[in-house]
Amino acid sequence: MDFYAAHKRLDPNGHETLQSVEDHLNGTAALASRFAAAFGAELHGNLVGLAHDIGKYSDGFQKRLQGGPRVDHATAGALECSAVDAPLAALCVAGHHSGLSDFGSLADMAGDSTLIGRLKKMLPMRGTAYPGWQGSLPDTPKEPDIGQGFYTSLWCRMLYSCLVDADYLDTEHFMQEGVTLRGNYDSLGVLWDRLSCHFTKWKVANTPLNQLRHSVLEDCICAASQEKGLFSLTVPTGGGKTLSSLAFALHHAVLHHCDRVIYVVPYTSIIEQNAAVFRSVLGDKNVVEHHAQAEAPESDDLEAEEQHRALASENWDAPVIVTTAVQFFESLYANRASRCRKLHNIANSVIVFDEAQMIPIAHLLPCVAAIGTLVSGFHCSVVLCTATQPFITDLLAQYAPHYQVREICSKGEALFQQLKRVQYAFTGKKTIAALKEELAKQKQVLCIVNTRKTAKELYDALPQEGTFHLSTLMCPVHRHRTLQTIRERLRKKEVCRVVSTSLVEAGVDLDFPCVFRELAGLDSVVQAAGRCNREGKRPVSESHVVVFELESTVPPLLQINIGAAKEALVGSSDPGDPITLSRYFNALRALRGEDIDRTQAVKHLTQGIHGCMLPFRTVAKAFHLIDDDTKTVYIPCEESADLIASIQRGDADRRTYRAAGQYSVNIYNQHYKALLDSGDIAEFLPESAILVNTKLYDQDTGLSLKPETGKAEFI
Repeated sequence: MDFYAAHKRLDPNGHETLQSVEDHLNGTAALASRFAAAFGAELHGNLVGLAHDIGKYSDGFQKRLQGGPRVDHATAGALECSAVDAPLAALCVAGHHSGLSDFGSLADMAGDSTLIGRLKKMLPMRGTAYPGWQGSLPDTPKEPDIGQGFYTSLWCRMLYSCLVDADYLDTEHFMQEGVTLRGNYDSLGVLWDRLSCHFTKWKVANTPLNQLRHSVLEDCICAASQEKGLFSLTVPTGGGKTLSSLAFALHHAVLHHCDRVIYVVPYTSIIEQNAAVFRSVLGDKNVVEHHAQAEAPESDDLEAEEQHRALASENWDAPVIVTTAVQFFESLYANRASRCRKLHNIANSVIVFDEAQMIPIAHLLPCVAAIGTLVSGFHCSVVLCTATQPFITDLLAQYAPHYQVREICSKGEALFQQLKRVQYAFTGKKTIAALKEELAKQKQVLCIVNTRKTAKELYDALPQEGTFHLSTLMCPVHRHRTLQTIRERLRKKEVCRVVSTSLVEAGVDLDFPCVFRELAGLDSVVQAAGRCNREGKRPVSESHVVVFELESTVPPLLQINIGAAKEALVGSSDPGDPITLSRYFNALRALRGEDIDRTQAVKHLTQGIHGCMLPFRTVAKAFHLIDDDTKTVYIPCEESADLIASIQRGDADRRTYRAAGQYSVNIYNQHYKALLDSGDIAEFLPESAILVNTKLYDQDTGLSLKPETGKAEFI
């Protein structure tokens, strides 16, 4: 056979056009090399690009293009990489569709699912199974040593990301005849100019609060010229840290020739708010928001699923990315191609972690290991941006030993006193009935409780007029509308009682005269207080934050946090005091002991598991930033009908997925299974379903569930 094809496309008349394997390998290698240059691995990127589809030089794959049976075309390139002493490249090539496997050990048998097992199976057929390949792979600098530790695992994932994205993009370029909607972004310099113009209105600092915010902004702009590395921005809630931290990030990126800014927030619920603000200033096309969404299953059949998978997941090539901590960290520990595709675009970026204290302490070590290694090994700058700075300096020193955390804001603890806007009251234990009576007496009040069940029970008990409910079980679009109504009623000084879970605590722009907060971790209590007298227009004496406990069982996940809070509050009545907060985080770390890597992800990637080195698949399966993984349920309504229909047909592009995400909720596995078993939802992709029984959803309260059993109930 003289011509070997990598892909084919059909025009509307059924005429076939083929892309040669040689053209695809060269195109992919050029892209992968350019991507890998961001962390000094351009020659390794070239290697994996040239090797990844060597297996398509086979009669079996050519028959596959014409409808024949599937063949393993990935292991051939992995075997050739192994032959030139590039085992990490081999791992990337072997999994460029199916995902990064566990590397394995020399004791593995031929046919085992590890890389070693696959290579042993293929070794006797080397060359003869892909006779069309007559080339040789180029000499490449030595890879990081497999026993070198955590850095090696992240380097390998980054290289894998370069290959996956390059493979997708080159294929997409051929399939769409060179027409693509990607790119065409404005430069970071242009975005910085736009943000600078936006800040001109801050020059008129007509209130003490605006003067403080302006001083924080000036500190951020001034600090941007410092060398790349680790930074903290410790500013109390209300200090304007969201846009000020963006100013630092954009200016720092321009001055140090970084590729993009990645803004990481703790909750899906506040992505909409932050991204909307950023878009209004920087332009819609320049800001991509990316969080949990449906992703098509992995497959070796790239030709049949390329468009669906490539467009359903983002590759983070935009200049500004807004994402969640779950999406960010789980992607860094993932092994699937669709989740890892974007990782190389994290290198040489400025990453802002908004509300960094909300990283779950059970996974603190893997998160901090990733942060430190991105700074020390992948040319990133990181800003830990928070009103309640967590105590993680000791952990960061392990993974970025040559970098000190530099505080951006020169005002320090004085800001906490200047921005003090509330007074706290601790009222002990209450019943739901007593709490309801107190809330009913308030004209405008926000009450934040620890569980969805309590929020729904309390909402149902309060007078209907002027009472609102907020929950992550509401679609983003309905939650946004409710927030708009709440803000309007607050502005008009109308009756407005809001019952919510903790989703309103981080960054949601609400301003109540009174906030009730069920006792939780002190970071949560302080965040709740940030929704009281937010603009500082009321006297402190008239701005109350009432902290209470309910006479019900404390959720197990909060027991340690509450214990640390009580310990820190001994001798203090101000949870927002920096000394009290420092005591809280120290107590929290002490109470957790060594339990800051629940799945032992860092240990396994550094030392292996029972002799199996770099167990990527095993780690990815176990690591979830939240304790129970979630699945997506799309909610049909008149507005979402066309979007959901497009997803069901399989012709949705990434914009459709993002738009449909506004009409979806993420629920825990046990709830998902119960709804699936009862026939209330219909699964159409793994981890994604459509609500069939629409009686289970109410726009005011969201998807109705019983958290104790996972069984849905009718509203």
